[in-house]
Amino acid sequence: MRSHLLNDTTAEHYRRSVTEGVERVARKLAATRRPFTGVGVDDLAPLIDGIDLDRPLGDASAVLDELEDVYLRDAVYFHHPRYLAHLNCPVVIPAVLGEAVLSAVNSSLDTWDQSAGGTLIERRLIDWTASRIGLGPAADGVFTSGGTQSNLHSLLLAREEAKTTDLARLRVFASECSHFSVQKSAQLLGMGRDAVVPVPTDHAKRMQTVALARALERCVEEGNVPMAVVATAGTTDFGSIDPLPGIAELCAQYGAWMHVDAAYGCGLLASPTPARRALLDGIERADSVTVDYHKSFFQPVSSSAVLVRDGATLRHATYHADYLNPRRAAEERIPNQVDKSLQTTRRFDALKLWMTLRTMGADGIGSLFDEVCELADEGWRLLAADPRYDVVVRPSLSTLVFRYIPATVTSPAEIDRANLYARKALFASGEAVVAGTKSGGRQYLKFTLLNPETSVEDIAAVLDLIAGHAEQYLGENLVHAS
Repeated sequence: MRSHLLNDTTAEHYRRSVTEGVERVARKLAATRRPFTGVGVDDLAPLIDGIDLDRPLGDASAVLDELEDVYLRDAVYFHHPRYLAHLNCPVVIPAVLGEAVLSAVNSSLDTWDQSAGGTLIERRLIDWTASRIGLGPAADGVFTSGGTQSNLHSLLLAREEAKTTDLARLRVFASECSHFSVQKSAQLLGMGRDAVVPVPTDHAKRMQTVALARALERCVEEGNVPMAVVATAGTTDFGSIDPLPGIAELCAQYGAWMHVDAAYGCGLLASPTPARRALLDGIERADSVTVDYHKSFFQPVSSSAVLVRDGATLRHATYHADYLNPRRAAEERIPNQVDKSLQTTRRFDALKLWMTLRTMGADGIGSLFDEVCELADEGWRLLAADPRYDVVVRPSLSTLVFRYIPATVTSPAEIDRANLYARKALFASGEAVVAGTKSGGRQYLKFTLLNPETSVEDIAAVLDLIAGHAEQYLGENLVHAS
């Protein structure tokens, strides 16, 4: 069994095995003609359940053969131009190369004596990102598993910086379109989900600063403490960007921590287009910022970070263990990243972004994100001109929320069911993958455009497919009703 350990004596075995795996994936990517096969859980589950994990195949080639049947054949492929569903991006090759390197070396980024150069690379990327945001010379941060963890981390710091330890009095303000992790974080932090005050949005799905001002004033009048305001720079459903300068003013007035969830919109930090970068004006006034490189920087999952204006606030996540990061290490200025993190063992996910920047440059990444934002605007024009569809809002980023509307008068509930059916039928066909959500209590469909290879023609074709499935559903129901 030692022959399977990666070391100096098995380097050639490693090279052959990984090369075979890469070749198989490359062949699969080259041959993929649709984003999904349409396989159902009832078909795939028995195949996987039938594998006896206590009887190994013993040979990597045989395992790869099996993997073709249980995973590669039926995987959902985000690189396909008609994958239009969630915030999953196609990935750039330098980042995939970085993934291969970091997996093999297997550094753990909790302490210097486990990572050395990895620690410094991560710190350099944190500094680079903080500089792009404009947080100032005292800024710091750490890589995380994703936006949910980054939001939790930020609200933990905000709680500790609040003017009271009475958790029942603390309130967090976020738009009604903010990410669910805000409520989840409040629950995990002992405040309860009710501590999150939803703030109404305007017609563009942006937080209303007038409504926020009223909510903050009411909070203080009731004897509660405005702990934090979570502004979103790229909501999951609409890609909307809250008015950051106005929110910053209110946070300063009420002494509230300003957190910007830019998990989606962070790609604008790399945009070479001044008008697009200007959409994030005001983010430099935040106390903390969430960025997800694995969304709009085209990185493999996971690659995310939380940034703070004042690095000293990260002490609230610090715990010293004698066997890992004793206090004397901090006194000796040994850079242990675990001192800043909610995690202990942590992958060297920063390497993927490092490889990408050193190969493509920031402008290269930003240009790709600009492309999908421009594509979304073209898609919006297409939807706005199509009588079959109602589109909710013109996109700020790359998300389109829309709803099929039949030509004949039909109840809103029946239209809801037609849109749900169309999404399900499209997924089962494997020809395209779209997402769904609700707006105003009604069922809508959603394109999340993150692939520069997607074309306006792809969008038009998928809209025709959706309309066909919806019309089929309504036609069949009409026949049954008569």
